[in-house]
Amino acid sequence: MSNEILITRSDVLDEGQSIFFKNLHDFVRDRLAFASSLIVLFFFLIALFAPLIAPHDPYDTDLMRRLQPPFWLDGGEISYFLGCDALGRDILSRLIFGSRISISIALAVVFISVSIGTIAGLIAGYKKGVADILISRLCDILLGFPYLIFAIGLMAMMGPGFKNIILALAYKEWVEPCRVVRGETLAAREMEYVEAAKSLGASSKWIMFKEILPNILSPIIVVSTFRMAYVIITEASLSFLGIGVQPPTASWGAMVSDGREFIYDAWWISTFPGFAILILVLSINVGSQGLRDAFDPRFHR
Repeated sequence: MSNEILITRSDVLDEGQSIFFKNLHDFVRDRLAFASSLIVLFFFLIALFAPLIAPHDPYDTDLMRRLQPPFWLDGGEISYFLGCDALGRDILSRLIFGSRISISIALAVVFISVSIGTIAGLIAGYKKGVADILISRLCDILLGFPYLIFAIGLMAMMGPGFKNIILALAYKEWVEPCRVVRGETLAAREMEYVEAAKSLGASSKWIMFKEILPNILSPIIVVSTFRMAYVIITEASLSFLGIGVQPPTASWGAMVSDGREFIYDAWWISTFPGFAILILVLSINVGSQGLRDAFDPRFHR
């Protein structure tokens, strides 16, 4: 009997692995989504190796180079490829180091929020009853507040700073992963493998984290990537308003804000960080769409 169970479980694992690799192959075949993922990877590598890549110290000021244009315009230099800002700081170097801030905040917020949302969603979807009602009502209350306004209010109370912006964004960001996990858990709890685990005397904790969670990882990964793009935009918005990452730390949102008063005479100060935000967020969204189409069976043709 034990051998039959072992063989059956092995067959299930092999089938699950084959489905995963088939979905991965479908994702790679989607050229637009795969190319977008490579762009995101490129940004991650830039952030990781920023000190080695940046041509200059992003915090060094040189007023002799104040508002120096990019190298292809009159007065530009190849060593200051994208020009300098109002304090003579190299824009390319600040863009490279700014990617570390945006990506590290996004990763931290998504990790915290997805961890909390996954646990809350598993409990709400599997336990149901009072736990489901309390968690669902809390999600509804938080969804009633506009995300950016909510984050601005929290930042006003806690004060600006790197750690505070992570806490302010994660405070509400867990709601979307929670709703996704809850819905997936409600469907998974009726599956045969869950009933089999119950009949073998498995605890609720074991079923939630060892049986259900591995089978709903795909939608969790998809929602994580979608939310990462949203966090990057929100962090840039808070820094643009002056309540996010504080000077002189290089932040894309703060760089866009710094160039507002020079937008006609020195357009490059705001334009390049704005393009960086656009390209990264768009690439994450397109890549996430490809992941969803490949790994979510509801979107399979």
